[in-house]
Amino acid sequence: MSEAKKLYIKTYGCQMNVYDSERMAEAMGGAGYVETDTPDDADMILLNTCHIREKAAEKVYSELGRFKGLKDAKPDLKIGVAGCVAQAEGEEIMRRQPMVDLVVGPQSYHNLPQLEAKARGGAKAVDTQFPLDDKFDTLRKRGGKAKRGPTAFLTVQEGCDKFCAFCVVPYTRGAEVSRPVARIVDEAKDLVERGVREITLLGQNVNAYHGQGPDGNDWSLAQLIWELDKVDGLERIRFTTSHPNDMGDDLIAAHGECAKLMPYLHLPVQSGSDRILKRMNRSHTAESYIRLIERIRAARPDILLSGDFIVGFPEETEADFADTMALIEEVRYGYAYSFKYSTRPGTPAAERAQLDEEVKTERLHRLQALITEQQRAIQDAMVGREVGVLFEKAGRRDGQMVGKSDYLHAVHVSDSTVAPGDLRRVIITESGANSLGGRVLTA
Repeated sequence: MSEAKKLYIKTYGCQMNVYDSERMAEAMGGAGYVETDTPDDADMILLNTCHIREKAAEKVYSELGRFKGLKDAKPDLKIGVAGCVAQAEGEEIMRRQPMVDLVVGPQSYHNLPQLEAKARGGAKAVDTQFPLDDKFDTLRKRGGKAKRGPTAFLTVQEGCDKFCAFCVVPYTRGAEVSRPVARIVDEAKDLVERGVREITLLGQNVNAYHGQGPDGNDWSLAQLIWELDKVDGLERIRFTTSHPNDMGDDLIAAHGECAKLMPYLHLPVQSGSDRILKRMNRSHTAESYIRLIERIRAARPDILLSGDFIVGFPEETEADFADTMALIEEVRYGYAYSFKYSTRPGTPAAERAQLDEEVKTERLHRLQALITEQQRAIQDAMVGREVGVLFEKAGRRDGQMVGKSDYLHAVHVSDSTVAPGDLRRVIITESGANSLGGRVLTA
């Protein structure tokens, strides 16, 4: 029996890329590959790229350059680029880095085994199409039954029709497409059989989900969640990332009524200035966002909110930035992701006059200081509360176990009775810089 080939995957960016990388590994497992943690002994290196962050493409080229020595020493080594940078710059990647053997976009990675076979035959392989066949269904039929950890991502929706002025997703992931309910439920059941107890539903605009239901009609994300609520052994449901315009009444109600839907919601606003929101093509206002938050909190008063903020968007004034700070003060976030605006080629905002880098940096520091203050206050307020914790792995100290609370806080305990996959009630006893400490309550 021939020895298995080794596959090294490096993943950049969002949770959806993490999910995609897992599916790529499963697809290549059917082609005789096993994963390795190091590129040094790999027979194939795959970079699963993200185009959201600043200078994403240049970082990929830099990473590829670091593999040149491996390629020189091992000519049979195959190197591939997948994901959104691959989708946006497929032919350019091949031109600038001739050592790359294959390029595959995020909608075509179910074709990886065929592309790898083509590359093994000495040809360059590129697939950046938007195929009509269901890549998820193809991969599910190929996938094995390997044991999984207690948490997993599950993509239910891809693409975006919003065309925000700063974002490349509509160009790299395509239009909004939702998977049928039955196929999602089947995959969820499969994950539960393999040890998963918590599933996070993924989508570029996950709450725009409109997949075909068992009755032949399009179902909302809330309807999908209630269907998943019926899956025995699935204890927790989360979803990300949402758009304020797609937060329907039934989804708001589900936060207050569905026990398996966790009290955590990531709802990006990007700016608190109506003028900047309009220039971003966000199609909502600061006021409509705040009123939406009020409705969500009325349905689930203890919900923990997180958001996204872009600082220094073209034409942002100090008054615009003050509006953003005022919105943060009013909403109060448990988490937030904040970034200085950086151009993305091909997007409308990239053609506009840009702010000085020093101005963007100074504003970002002020915003992050406010977010950190809110995050710490909310975390400190958890001390003395009882929460559910799904334990995932051993901690850094002997006898320590680490997991995530209902509110997505990292929680560590010292308890020899706890094992990965256990869902236990914990009393929070301390608040650290980035995590909580607690004591497991007796059954």
